[in-house]
Amino acid sequence: MNIIVALIAAYLIGSLSFGLMAGKLLRGIDIRQYGSGNTGSTNIQRTLGTVPAIIVLLLDVGKGLAAVLLARALTGAPGVEMLAGVLSVLGHNWPLFHRFKGGRGIATSIGVLMGLSWQVLTIAVAVGMFIIAVTRYVSLGSIIGMLLVPILMLFFDLPTLHILFGAVLAVFAVWRHRQNISRLLAGTENKLGKKTSLLKSEKR
Repeated sequence: MNIIVALIAAYLIGSLSFGLMAGKLLRGIDIRQYGSGNTGSTNIQRTLGTVPAIIVLLLDVGKGLAAVLLARALTGAPGVEMLAGVLSVLGHNWPLFHRFKGGRGIATSIGVLMGLSWQVLTIAVAVGMFIIAVTRYVSLGSIIGMLLVPILMLFFDLPTLHILFGAVLAVFAVWRHRQNISRLLAGTENKLGKKTSLLKSEKR
């Protein structure tokens, strides 16, 4: 029973859309109608500003960490912790409470990794941040950082289950960034710091 509770709770926690809440509270808008159309911190930064974006980022990270810690407290089973982490990312990407339209899942994945492997998290985030700093493309840094996760888990000789878990997170990241990848290849991807007008939707 505890396993079921942990997994259901993980998805529901992930389904809490702090980006959507920020748009409603601060500007009375549905953030999904602006910019990239997702609820993640990058779109929040472009639409609402840096401070709201940082707050949303931290809350989204907290969702992933909370899901893992709750599963740990209820079951103490590493496999359940990882599955709970995956479900929290699923909830963020396809939230039950918001018509299954959410974000990219990177911040929530960071929270999950924070609870499971700080070594992998530290290196993946450092590489991702470096790429973002050099290129100003958040999507590129996010994708490469997440692709490194299963590779780093293999490098640190973590159990096969961890490596599979890392691969699942990487697949989620690539899939959710598929439009960004197309824009990167076409040279039309927005760079960090570009603002989005609140006068009309600029969905891309």
